[in-house]
Amino acid sequence: MATAAKEGGLGGAESSPSTPLATPVATPVSTRSVKWEKDVEDAAGALDRPLLHKRCTNTTSQMAVVGANTCPIESLDYEVVENEVYNQDWRSRGKLQIFQYQALKWALALFVGLVVALVGFFNNIAVENIAGFKLLLTSDLMLKDRYMMAFVVYIGCNTTLAAAAAALCAYVAPAAAGSGIPEVKAYLNGIDAHSILAPSTLLVKIFGSVLGVSAGFVLGKEGPMVHTGACVASFLGQGGSRKYGITWNWIRYFKNDLDRRDLITCGAAAGVAAAFRAPVGGVLFALEEVTSWWRSALLWRTFSTTAVVAMVLRGLISYCRGGHCGLFGKGGLIMFDLSSRQATYTATDLAAVMLLGILGGLLGALFNYFVDRILRVYSILNEKGARSKIILTVTISVITSCCTFGLPWLTSCTPCPPELAGKCPTIGRSGNFKNFQCPAGHYNALASLFFNTNDDAIRNLFSAGTDREFGVATLLTFFVTVYALGILTYGVAVPSGLFIPVILAGASFGRLTGSLVGSISGLDTGLFALLGAASFLGGTMRMTVSVCVILLELTNDLHLLPLIMLVLLIAKTVADCFNKGVYEQMVRMKGLPYLEVHAEPCMRSLVAGDVVSGPLITLSSVERVGTVVETLRHTGHNGFPVIEEPPFAAAPELCGLVLRSHLLVLLQGRIFTRGRAKASAAEVFRTLAPFDFAKAGSGKGLKVEDLGLSEEEMDMYVDLHPITNRSPYTVVENMSLAKAAVLFRGLALRHMCVVPMTQGRPPVVGILTRHDFMPQYIRGLYPNTIPR
Repeated sequence: MATAAKEGGLGGAESSPSTPLATPVATPVSTRSVKWEKDVEDAAGALDRPLLHKRCTNTTSQMAVVGANTCPIESLDYEVVENEVYNQDWRSRGKLQIFQYQALKWALALFVGLVVALVGFFNNIAVENIAGFKLLLTSDLMLKDRYMMAFVVYIGCNTTLAAAAAALCAYVAPAAAGSGIPEVKAYLNGIDAHSILAPSTLLVKIFGSVLGVSAGFVLGKEGPMVHTGACVASFLGQGGSRKYGITWNWIRYFKNDLDRRDLITCGAAAGVAAAFRAPVGGVLFALEEVTSWWRSALLWRTFSTTAVVAMVLRGLISYCRGGHCGLFGKGGLIMFDLSSRQATYTATDLAAVMLLGILGGLLGALFNYFVDRILRVYSILNEKGARSKIILTVTISVITSCCTFGLPWLTSCTPCPPELAGKCPTIGRSGNFKNFQCPAGHYNALASLFFNTNDDAIRNLFSAGTDREFGVATLLTFFVTVYALGILTYGVAVPSGLFIPVILAGASFGRLTGSLVGSISGLDTGLFALLGAASFLGGTMRMTVSVCVILLELTNDLHLLPLIMLVLLIAKTVADCFNKGVYEQMVRMKGLPYLEVHAEPCMRSLVAGDVVSGPLITLSSVERVGTVVETLRHTGHNGFPVIEEPPFAAAPELCGLVLRSHLLVLLQGRIFTRGRAKASAAEVFRTLAPFDFAKAGSGKGLKVEDLGLSEEEMDMYVDLHPITNRSPYTVVENMSLAKAAVLFRGLALRHMCVVPMTQGRPPVVGILTRHDFMPQYIRGLYPNTIPR
């Protein structure tokens, strides 16, 4: 496959034809200086044999799974294209325009925080009211002893809500399915895909998340809020959407991938802040988990965004506590105030906490393994079409409803504690002591966990001073059910997050552990529930600093910091011995070509020239219009080396790199000459403005078919000098591939030109793109470099 076209058409090389089996295998450049001990040991008399056998064809897919949809992927242009258009743009900007650019950066960041806060507030009010109405209706029927009708209403409401959420994802925006964190993580690494941050994805993410959580699934809205925040930032940063006729020209300064990346990072952090009311945790989450490039200026803007989220939510929640928001109560924005506890602990307590961390790491790694397996099965089912996605979602909804409604019937009723005679049993939508089918003065412990919203269930598990409320059998049943349902639910075609299922499973397991070690530990079982949630978060997501701060902001108790830190570090260390974090697994499983910070070990045995192939497609600095059009029409590449040839240079030399999008704009401007001569830059700027070359937002962009060039124009010439990046990043062909990968990733590049070591050869050997650094591609070229 062509060097520069390995990412859905991301470079400037033409695909090489398939090589017959009789063709001798190629010897990589690196074999002249690299010796592998294994090859020397395997064959004593074969030192003249190539140490690496190169395949001349490569079948690595350029498709990836985004949400529940398979679509082609591309790279983003984070590099600043320093051509004459760019230089002219900055020369034309005065101090006022530069100030306006900087001020708009801050204004947009703050505005993103405001919008994300409002969206998060709407999500919580909608979930609390829809789920609350469903639970109240079912509870009223059960109080009248109409249990069968209550079950029919309960399962009917859940399946209807689930089917509606699945239909939105299946027919309107398949990219909205799942949590969206892997997609945002990949986007901020430089990977773009169709509809990943589109307005339709945003709308379906909001309403689908509300319907899915209200349907009683074991999932949360916290992960989707990260994707929602990124979509909001993308929509505002690109000036709206041409497709939907919503555009703002005053945001034209931000029509580039670099500024959008920073704004989307702010949006992702705002999503976490809105979900957990944790502004500092949101900033650290963006830094630790989703973003690939960070700097101090972005830290300030991100923190300002999350601060706006916290202030807006605080005001809106205070308003709702006055009874102005329907069934909205303490739930929704899960804030668990544990500041009244005195967390004193002994060496025995620390031993119990360490045991909890070890078990949380083991169970977290096992959770990731099963999630990976179940997602592979679901992907086969989802490929059958939208109807299959809806049927699968409804099936999981029925299973969940049967478990949450049926399992409480298997447990006996528990007498209410005498000191809680006024609060037990709970009559209504939420509470610690659900009456369910029990007689007066009794409560059903399992129903207090199952027959609640997920937020209220977590609050019940975290509650202090209720050591005897939930028995061992109740906690074990709830843990096993939630653990299994969390695995089964993640992967259905609804917006779904993993934070809540993991917190639920961890809290129930932690409280179970606290009940079992209660004779030797003086810690409250509610505190064990919190530490269990931390251990499961560390074991599944492998985040430490951000999770620690988020939990501290949720509980409002700094005294818990040492215990939370200890359990997180132990859980992550244990889980890392078995597999990677759940989001890293999903990025890889979805086929997203994510660039890691460190190069693969096999790259140290290869050089840049080993992974480039030809023939390479190049353009002359003054090229025939028909040649440019045919090149664009018959290739999907997005970058082409420009060669300066006689009479403009004494010998062929690399002039720079030109982007496909810039070529299309230049051709549309029809700045042509009849002879092969340079056109003045002033003439180009009289016809085209610098903002004409800005990247289009979501919607239809300029295509070759839209040019409508005549036969006479096709025979004319176009000067590429004004739009050519005169200073592209280049590496010599004998540079270590590992060093090239670190340089490529560190500079956030899309294209890297490979130049020859010696003179007398073509000025460009090939182009390195993101795809060339993928282990799957390297394995396709050299099967014995990376073990399968």
